Amino acid sequence: MPPHDWILSTGGSIGYALSNSIGAAIACPDRKVVVLQSDGSGLYMPQALWTQAREGLDIVTLVFANRKYQILRNEMKSVGADFGGPKAEALMDIGDPVIDWVSLGKSFGVESSRAETMEALQEEFENALLRSGPSLIEIVL
Repeated sequence: MPPHDWILSTGGSIGYALSNSIGAAIACPDRKVVVLQSDGSGLYMPQALWTQAREGLDIVTLVFANRKYQILRNEMKSVGADFGGPKAEALMDIGDPVIDWVSLGKSFGVESSRAETMEALQEEFENALLRSGPSLIEIVL
């Protein structure tokens, strides 16, 4: 068996990762699932965290929090579109108010923490790998 598998979207799918992690954990209950999730697309399906907790799934969710819908910004830029002004551009930012992923994860029953340095991330990730059941680490970028 390979040391790990990658499950990727073929493109054009924002917000599938949290739900996809549930399927992976159910399909392979003997393997730890690690999901890489951006904060913007994570907002499309945050209730998946509740399912992770309810089912006791062994998933570590890493939320990369840049406080933006960066994928949408990139898509707009790639087609040469502009935002039409500061109010429209502000719709691509999700930092006001800041989404507290630690509180969100805990409210769904998932062990949650925050990492603001690489050292903190290493420590939190190692702890999450040792734990059974779902964990979430918000990585502040």
